[in-house]
Amino acid sequence: MGILLLAAFIGVPLLEIAVFIEVGEAIGLWPTLATVVLTALIGTWCLRAQGLATLARARAQIDRGALPTRELFDGACLLIAGALLLTPGFVTDTVGFLLFLPAVRDILRGVLARHVEGRMESHIYVDGREVHKRGRAGATIDGEFEEVADPDDRPNPPLGGSGPGARP
Repeated sequence: MGILLLAAFIGVPLLEIAVFIEVGEAIGLWPTLATVVLTALIGTWCLRAQGLATLARARAQIDRGALPTRELFDGACLLIAGALLLTPGFVTDTVGFLLFLPAVRDILRGVLARHVEGRMESHIYVDGREVHKRGRAGATIDGEFEEVADPDDRPNPPLGGSGPGARP
C-alpha cells in the first residue's frame, strides 16, 4: 500500500506536467491556463449542485429511518471530485469530472462492495479453539450447541436481606 501511495505522489504530478506541456504546445499558454481555471469553476458549481442534492437524499433516507449508505458513498466521491478539480491539471480534472457521473459512482460502489465482501471473514469457535473460515458474509452455518451454566455466574443476593449468604 505504501509503495502504491508513493508511486501516485510521484507519478500523478509527472503525468500532469507532461499533459500540461502537450496541451500548452497545442493551444498555447494562456488558453491552457484559462482552461484550468474554467474547469475549477465548473467543478465548483457541479460540486455545489450535486452535493446539495446528495445531502437532500441523505436527509430523506434518515427521515424514513434508513441508513443513507449510498448517499454517504456518493458524498465521499463528490468530496474527492472537488479536491481533484481544485488541483491544477487535466488528468485530475478528468478523474474529478468522472466522479460527478452517477454511473461511474455506481461502478465504483460495486467494485468496492465486491472487494470488501471478498475480504470479509467468519470466525468459528469449536471447543474453545478458533477455527478460521474465510467466506461470504451472511452464510448460514448449521450446528448444535449446549448451554453450560458457570457456578461463578450466580446472581448476588439482595442487600440487607436475611438468609444464608446475605450481606450485613
